Amino acid sequence: QVQLVESGGGLVQAGGSLRLSCAVSRRTVSTDTVGWFRRAPGKEREFVAGISWSGDRTSYVNSVKGRFTISRDNAKNAVYLQMLSLKPEDTAVYYCAAGIGAAYSYWGQGTQVTVSS
Repeated sequence: QVQLVESGGGLVQAGGSLRLSCAVSRRTVSTDTVGWFRRAPGKEREFVAGISWSGDRTSYVNSVKGRFTISRDNAKNAVYLQMLSLKPEDTAVYYCAAGIGAAYSYWGQGTQVTVSS
């Protein structure tokens, strides 16, 4: 079993920044990819960013490109999401998940990000 724990959420004003962290209990062949997702009130969950442990590939949803950066620390089994220039529409519960490619099998409990206007 793989466990993921998010941290770093909070309340910030528009234009501010936050850094989310995802601690992954262990890395396995079935958890090569770690992604960040978010679910805003009344909306479907959406993919935000993804990264693999084994390479430098990253991917982002268009709405966060240039503002968010996903990174990893293999030694700490941690993945981060640096969020800059936050907007009220970034308000959501943010989840990290691990899996292979686009198939995510393990999920964290989520951390709330609220951006005030």
